[in-house]
Amino acid sequence: MSTPAVEITGLVKRYGSTTAVDGLDLRMERGRLLALLGPNGAGKTTTVEICEGFLKADKGEVRVLGLDPVREGASLRPRIGVMPQGGGAYPGVRASEMLSLVAACAASPLDPAWLLDVLGLSSVRRTPFKRLSGGQQQRLSLACAIVGRPELVFLDEPTAGMDPAARRVVWDLLGALRADGVSVLLTTHLMEEAEALADDVVIVDHGRVIASGSPADLTSEETGQLRFKARSRLDTELLAAALPEGYLVRELSPGSYEIEGHVSPQVVSAVTAWCAQQGVLAEELHVGRRGLEEVFLELTGRELRS
Repeated sequence: MSTPAVEITGLVKRYGSTTAVDGLDLRMERGRLLALLGPNGAGKTTTVEICEGFLKADKGEVRVLGLDPVREGASLRPRIGVMPQGGGAYPGVRASEMLSLVAACAASPLDPAWLLDVLGLSSVRRTPFKRLSGGQQQRLSLACAIVGRPELVFLDEPTAGMDPAARRVVWDLLGALRADGVSVLLTTHLMEEAEALADDVVIVDHGRVIASGSPADLTSEETGQLRFKARSRLDTELLAAALPEGYLVRELSPGSYEIEGHVSPQVVSAVTAWCAQQGVLAEELHVGRRGLEEVFLELTGRELRS
């Protein structure tokens, strides 16, 4: 289809004197998995809730599957799946009852029993939602989002609270959805998840897009990393002075060092020679390119936010 799955132009949303989304532009093509990343308070959830039709924009234009999510919500809702933060299920309803209720609202739903089995929930199908573990609640919420065979799924932190085995099951399921042509927009704080799943990544901060592209695009700069271990409190300024101009040297944790810049054999030799001059042995040298987490921290800052 010619229309994108999601198209946002100049989106603005304010809460009193606070601007949660500040002129955000985003385009997501159909059949893609897009990861929306950003620090707490960056505007991710507000943006997604506007796309879902739960909130109304103050300014800008939003189209989801070619439709206005507020004015044309009745036409849009049967075509999308939504997994909100907090589960979105009735606390006292049993897992199988909740999923069957959502399935009954769809024209051609997936088999609820099959979906419970795929997500490892068959053994708790008679357990009330409020008594499920956090990870089980997340998996049931995901099942509710996809049981209606949607064209587009919005997932807000879909694997939060899951153990590694459950997270892998969800990753495989999302991969199958994408292979079937379903568009998926997810928010996540797990950079590994975004790198493993996403076709496209959009990083937002202070309500604006600050970077976008494929995971490979965002991490493809020639800047690399050299990490090594030695005794703690080495003089990183002296080490930086022994390297060509433009290299960043920092002690990540006591005795663990990172050098950022183009890592050539000459740079590795200079580091080990400098360590030898200090009477220390550089151990566990590792050379690699920066990952999505390093890009994210570089763009949004390393300080904690509330």
